[in-house]
Amino acid sequence: MSPPYRTTAVFDETSLPAAIAREHRTKAGVWGIVRVLEGTVTYRVLEPPSVHQLSPDSPGRVLPDQPHRLEIEAGQKFRLQIEFYDHDPG
Repeated sequence: MSPPYRTTAVFDETSLPAAIAREHRTKAGVWGIVRVLEGTVTYRVLEPPSVHQLSPDSPGRVLPDQPHRLEIEAGQKFRLQIEFYDHDPG
């Protein structure tokens, strides 16, 4: 598999951008992988609806132009990073 074209900084409960917790989507032709490094987070896909618990052993796959958000409970500790691809990373 080829590497991502962009990887975010590592985010935690104090640095996660608010936009990631609201409904948003990647651009057409852009896939994402949410990699949880520590803890767990809830990944909610809005169309078609599904909910996934992400952990270090279970990353989240973001499809192009698919509305989604991360759900974080107050006081929840985690670390995560997001990779972006211009092709389906599988």
